[in-house]
Amino acid sequence: MTSNEKYHTKFSNGVTFPLIGYGTWQCDDSESLKKCLRIALDAGYRYIDTAYLYKNEHIIGEVLEEYYQAGKFKREDIFLTTKLPLQGHKPEDAEWFVQYSLKALKTEYIDLFIIHNACSAKMDPQTKEPIEAEPDILEPSDVPHIDTWRVLEKYYKEGVFKAIGVSNFTVPQLEDLYNKAKVKPMNLQIELHIFSRRRALVDFCNKHNITVTSYATLGSPARKNGFIKSYDEKWPEADCLNHPIVQELSKKYNKTPAQILLRHLIHLKISVIPKSLTPSRIHENFDVFDFDLSEEDVKKFDEIKDDVRLFIYPHLKKSAFFPCYD
Repeated sequence: MTSNEKYHTKFSNGVTFPLIGYGTWQCDDSESLKKCLRIALDAGYRYIDTAYLYKNEHIIGEVLEEYYQAGKFKREDIFLTTKLPLQGHKPEDAEWFVQYSLKALKTEYIDLFIIHNACSAKMDPQTKEPIEAEPDILEPSDVPHIDTWRVLEKYYKEGVFKAIGVSNFTVPQLEDLYNKAKVKPMNLQIELHIFSRRRALVDFCNKHNITVTSYATLGSPARKNGFIKSYDEKWPEADCLNHPIVQELSKKYNKTPAQILLRHLIHLKISVIPKSLTPSRIHENFDVFDFDLSEEDVKKFDEIKDDVRLFIYPHLKKSAFFPCYD
């Protein structure tokens, strides 16, 4: 993958990392996702974010193979991120999930492989799904992070993973892993938006040359759909798109609120992975490189003092590593 500072940043090992990708959480309908992936690829996206949890790696693999065979681009033109599920933290289980992802994505290597969550759960060996301790509460396995990380290090050294990282870790968890790791984490993927800036984590990453990827950049309005069915506590709310600062800058730059939110983090060299199944929004989300926010306008977001976490993972509350956010 060729490098362009406008569109990319780099990991600590020099590997090029796109600043915007196509997110695929909640995209497991085959025909719908295939259609949207084609739209995204044709629009210019070359970074696709997926995970075993999303149940769509095989769909992504099929579409990419279609494009490779048509000669539209080569494997090295695409950046793939996938993630190890929380029931796969035991080293022997992690091995199985790695091989599954490689086969499903129809690839010999993965550009960025991530541990999906600091919390881990016991696994049903037949279904490969996490075991529940009680309805909607998972039975923890609490595998030490470094044990799982050793598997990622092995595949990195073999060239199967071009970069490795983690997601949903706190500062103490990330620091502990960083200190024990032979190959240091290269990326942290976290919930990050104008109502939750995660300054301590971002500062730690900047200090230790770890790139940051934001999910829920736009406020993840669809997150309640199919997440925890029986979760009866009030969901946190944060309307990022309609915040007065976002609306003001939207008018000033003649860009949509979503484009302002995405450009804000890209300006800070934080990668974003917006998800949409709407063709016009897929194009809109990618159209953020023909403008930039002034430093004065970027600083306006510092005025937002709210600290709202949109993802609180109640199904993981029995884990010794819960909460996996700070």
